[in-house]
Amino acid sequence: MQACSGAWRLSDGRGVTASPVEAGLRWRTLEGETGRLRLNADGVWHASHGGEIDDGRAPVAFSCPGGLERFEGLAATAVPTVVVDTVFAGSGGVRLAGRLTLPAGPDTVPVIVQVHGSERTSALVFDPFQQLLPLQGIGVFVYDKRGTGGSDGRYTQDFEVLAADAVAAAREARRLAGPRLGRLGLHGASQGGWVAPLAATGASADFLIVSYGLLESPLEENRSQTILDVAEAGFGSGEQAAAGALADAAGTVMASGFREGFRELEVLRREHREAPWYGAIKGEFTGEILRYPPLLLRLFGPLRSQGTSWRHQGEPVLRGLNIPVLWILASEDREAPPQQTRSRLAALIAEERPIQLAEFAGADHGMRVFDTASDGSRRWTGYAPGYFRAVGDFALGRTPENDSNPRSLPP
Repeated sequence: MQACSGAWRLSDGRGVTASPVEAGLRWRTLEGETGRLRLNADGVWHASHGGEIDDGRAPVAFSCPGGLERFEGLAATAVPTVVVDTVFAGSGGVRLAGRLTLPAGPDTVPVIVQVHGSERTSALVFDPFQQLLPLQGIGVFVYDKRGTGGSDGRYTQDFEVLAADAVAAAREARRLAGPRLGRLGLHGASQGGWVAPLAATGASADFLIVSYGLLESPLEENRSQTILDVAEAGFGSGEQAAAGALADAAGTVMASGFREGFRELEVLRREHREAPWYGAIKGEFTGEILRYPPLLLRLFGPLRSQGTSWRHQGEPVLRGLNIPVLWILASEDREAPPQQTRSRLAALIAEERPIQLAEFAGADHGMRVFDTASDGSRRWTGYAPGYFRAVGDFALGRTPENDSNPRSLPP
């Protein structure tokens, strides 16, 4: 399906992209609309609407290979690009596979290097910014992180190693873009929000964008998630504090490589395991650790390790940067609760650091908007309106527009 990817300009001026997902293709617009492109048994391509639904939308004029000819009754014209695939050396000489995509033409353009989250999928196949950024006149460099896709090496969540790979990727992007390179920036989403700031200085980045990342450690993220689990289950501050203590104990075990902290964890587990809120705990890993006895954790826990930099603190790294930064938060993020990060960013902005904060109301992790069912579960319906444009505007040196955002703070 990768050959079917692309970006098109509609006759009303809007843009639409198509890129692979695990089951076919997904279309997206810069306004945040999305849906599936699917070839039905009748041999006709259909475009459904929404993140997790199939509403039987009308057929579209699409072929693979070939591309989009009409969408929602409007003529579609392909956005021309120049694409260069490459192989380059990452940290320790590991062979990494990358790709530079530039808008066609002779003009200089900003180029964004996409820095991975924790995903194990191939960015060369699945990263949709390969289509969304050229649609806005911006170049983009993507690469498969070590141990994924076409890249060699062992998968890791060691932020220092991943940052060194991102520096190498930025160097390769500069080389390939040559005289067409204007500004070069890094964009890190989720776990990439810890990695991209680490890489920014070594990459000589002109700007930095972080999407739904945190200014607290991964251990603190697990604690925040665990407390949120209990809060959303309807329990009060006392129960939330007890859940936070369990998360701290589980964090000690995790960060030690499953060598320390078992006595403290077992004391708290025995104290609270009959409590009505105990079963609500998930967190990043708290719930998983609580399911198993110490013996099994000691034996099999180390097999789970990916070298994660559990105690990494992002605020000192951010303080050390002197480049424009756009930090984008999702207000309803269950995976990366934003409260602490929002507060820390506001304090940095008050110190007149070159940081802009944009927070999209009603968005969950991945900048996804959703409907909420009666049982509290969420059904993904699209992306936060304005998110894709905010990334592009910042790369182009514009003030990002964010009409849905009551908490957006000026630079």
